[in-house]
Formats: sequence, C-alpha cells, structure tokens
Amino acid sequence: MAEEEILQNGEEEDAEDVEIYTLVDENGVECQFECIARYDEGDNAYFAMLPIDENESDEYVILKLETDENGEQSLVSVDDDAEFDKISDIFDDMLFSEVDYDEEEDK
Repeated sequence: MAEEEILQNGEEEDAEDVEIYTLVDENGVECQFECIARYDEGDNAYFAMLPIDENESDEYVILKLETDENGEQSLVSVDDDAEFDKISDIFDDMLFSEVDYDEEEDK
C-alpha cells in the first residue's frame, strides 16, 4: 500500500480557499498537490488531489485518509479495485458533471 505523509496543509493562495498539501512518498520525494474535492463516507475520508507541477495535468489522484494507532494521519492510495472504482465514479460526478440549464428551464 502506497503511503504518503502529510507535511503541511491548508495553505491559502490569493483570495481563494485553495488547499495545498505537501506529501512525501515512500521514497522520500516531496510533491505538492491541490485538494480539489473531498468525499466522506462513514468513517472514511477520500481526497481528489491534483498534482502541482510544470506539466499542468488535469488528471487527479485519489487518496484515503487513514489514522494509525498513535493518532498519526496519512493519505494512502486506495488499493481495493471495487472501492477505487466506486470513489472515482463519485469524484468524476462531482467534478465533471454538467448541468443542462436549458433542460432545467423547460420544466
């Protein structure tokens, strides 16, 4: 299971409420991510994270918040295929669903 340590979060950029996280992967490499969405289901919290780099990709990663026995929190990859598919569908709906406003006006 890939695990990423949370170094810092909640930094604000400009006047927007942008959450920037610096994560450290299992190889010790630091990367910055913007949290673009959060989904809570029961005791689980999932985050859609967009890497901040010079490539400006629109592909996001999904990470799950886990707390160990010492109370330390980490963001980890979702390794269960069924769980990942379910959560990725939810994030896709949240982030990419388009509302047809013309159809709404006809009702």
